[in-house]
Parts: sequence; structure tokens; C-alpha cells
Amino acid sequence: MTESKKCIIVDDEPAAHYVLANYIKQNPNLELVFQGYNGIEAMNYLRENKVDLMFLDINMPEISGMELLKILPVHPKTILTTAYSEFALESYDYGVIDYLLKPIYFPRFLKAIDRFFATENVKAKEDEVVVNSVSVKVDGYLIDMELDQLLFAQSFGNYVKLYTTKRTYLASITTSELEKCLPEKNFMRIHKSYIVALDKIEATEKDFIIIKKEKLPIGITYKRELSDRLKK
Repeated sequence: MTESKKCIIVDDEPAAHYVLANYIKQNPNLELVFQGYNGIEAMNYLRENKVDLMFLDINMPEISGMELLKILPVHPKTILTTAYSEFALESYDYGVIDYLLKPIYFPRFLKAIDRFFATENVKAKEDEVVVNSVSVKVDGYLIDMELDQLLFAQSFGNYVKLYTTKRTYLASITTSELEKCLPEKNFMRIHKSYIVALDKIEATEKDFIIIKKEKLPIGITYKRELSDRLKK
């Protein structure tokens, strides 16, 4: 069974939420995990949670949809929803995969979802390529780190501490940047400050995991996903 894709709605209009939530519920491959009514709420949620697809309104108070895309260093694949079409061309500069004009009709919604899953299929094929190492800068030099030696990574300001089976490195990379380089099936963020190798976890408790006698905290927003992945 294909795992459902997590999606969120960000729109200041309750009516738009009602329509989109209803459409999403009719697609078993989508799971609505969050509904936000402004850009601030979306930013706070996305800092702590991984999302596959965002339905984003353009015209919102304080932070518009376009401004939100500019601010976020990394954002989910996005389908814009708006009553106006003048931003259509600019939106594709930010990796927007489709642009839905309000009122949104179900057939047009389905077409946008088909485009989303088409991009996911391409990503799945790319992920089939085996990644055995990652290049990181340590003390001004690039080194190739073997991923089977990486135990976990800890955020350290603008750096990341990499704990391996041999030694610890302080790499010039952010946690978010490192996360993009690691194969998703082998590694997972369990806290805003920690990424771990799933096969190196020796034990799990209510609020932490253990790797090589180190207790690493589990963020509350990651607990369910971690539990699900460890069961597989």
C-alpha cells in the first residue's frame, strides 16, 4: 500500500479550507495534517514538521503566499490557490507545481494532484540511486563521509557535529542542508537539533533514543513518525 502524502492548507478564508479539506479527504493518497490561516502559522509548523504538499493562498494579511515562499529556505512542493492570476508566471520561479484559480473545481483539483504525484514518481526513481557517502566541509577541506559510519548529527549553530563510528567531526553545514543530502529511508530527523541513522538506534524510551550509550531527545512532533518507521 502506498504511503499517503502529508499536506497542509494555508489560507485566510475558512471557505477555502472547507473546499480543499473536502477534496483532500476524497483522495486516499493524501493526508491533511495541518490547516493554517496565515503565513506565520505555516512557518512555525514547517520548522518542526515534514510536509509533502502545501496548498497556499497568495493574498493573505501580513505575509502573502509569495512572500512566504521567498522567506522559507526550504518549502514543500506547493500548489497555489488564489482568485487572481497575475502571479502565475512568478510563482514557477519558486518550484510551484500548479496554480489553482478560485473557485476551485474538483476536476481541476484532481489535475493538480496528478501533477504532484508525477513529480513524486520522478523523485522516487531518483531515490533508487544508492548514496553511500556525503561530501562535507571540515576545517576548510571537503571530505567524503561514508554514510554507514554515521551514527547521528547534532545541530551546532551554523555547523553540525557528525558522530561516526570512528570520530566526531564539526562540519560547515546546517542541519537542514545535511538532511537534504541524506537518503530518507536510512536517516530521520527526530528533533529540531538531531538527525539519526535509523539502523544505529539501539533502544527507544518515551522521550529519547539511545545510540552508543548517548541519549538523544525525541521532539514531540516526530514521535509518531519515528514509531511508525521503526515498526517497518
